[in-house]
Amino acid sequence: MNIFANKKHPLSAIASEVRLSVLEMINTAGAGHIGGSLSSVEIMVALYFSHIFNFDRDHFILSAGHLCPTLYAILAKLGKIKYSDLSTFSDIDSRLEGHVSVSVSGVEYSSGSLGQGLSFASGLSLGDKDHHTVCLTTDGEHDEGQIWEAIMFANKYHQGNLINIVDYNGQQIGGTTADIMPLGELAGKYLRFGWTVQTVNGHDLSALIKALKIAKASTIYPAAIIAKTTMGKGISFMENDYHYHDVKKLPAALYLQAKNELEITSY
Repeated sequence: MNIFANKKHPLSAIASEVRLSVLEMINTAGAGHIGGSLSSVEIMVALYFSHIFNFDRDHFILSAGHLCPTLYAILAKLGKIKYSDLSTFSDIDSRLEGHVSVSVSGVEYSSGSLGQGLSFASGLSLGDKDHHTVCLTTDGEHDEGQIWEAIMFANKYHQGNLINIVDYNGQQIGGTTADIMPLGELAGKYLRFGWTVQTVNGHDLSALIKALKIAKASTIYPAAIIAKTTMGKGISFMENDYHYHDVKKLPAALYLQAKNELEITSY
């Protein structure tokens, strides 16, 4: 089964490694938000390993903090945290909580309620005009009014150093985004709010990297990248199924199937 759009890309091996880490982390913990963590893998891999940004100076805000297993796996790969820490994910005494926290090296924003991260990112962008601020939100987060306040704010203050990536997998905790709160033509809405907009395949690393370069080159207008993704990407029985927005410990047979499918695509 060919589940990746870009097997030959040099960063695909890292994406495969991250997916396996996400599965192991969440299954060991017995709980976690696996669907969106898997859909966001290529987005975060492109951000951290393409060298377009330097997050020792630039800023990354994970607004959808429940996607933190992917970020933790990447921070371990970068040496910001220990690989051994991943096995403590969601433990009561662990720094690796179920939502990101500034107690983790390499994290600038403690998440909680969804929809707030873009406002935080807009503030960072306004206060640090010499560097870029990249925020990762989800399509489901656009149900929150605060997202739209931040979109207006960024336009008013001409925040050309702000990039918002939307992990648009079409699912949220209670069903599809189309059923729960239809977004209509999201790209058109961002355009009318004065942002530049690109829509890309969120699992195509080459397309993501190209979009990030274009967004970074914007100097006047804030930039949105709408990344169309698949919830649960890489595990056949999870893909596009909102029931896997979050999971408990998988039954042994399903865990082995998931691990086998991810290992088959490893490089």
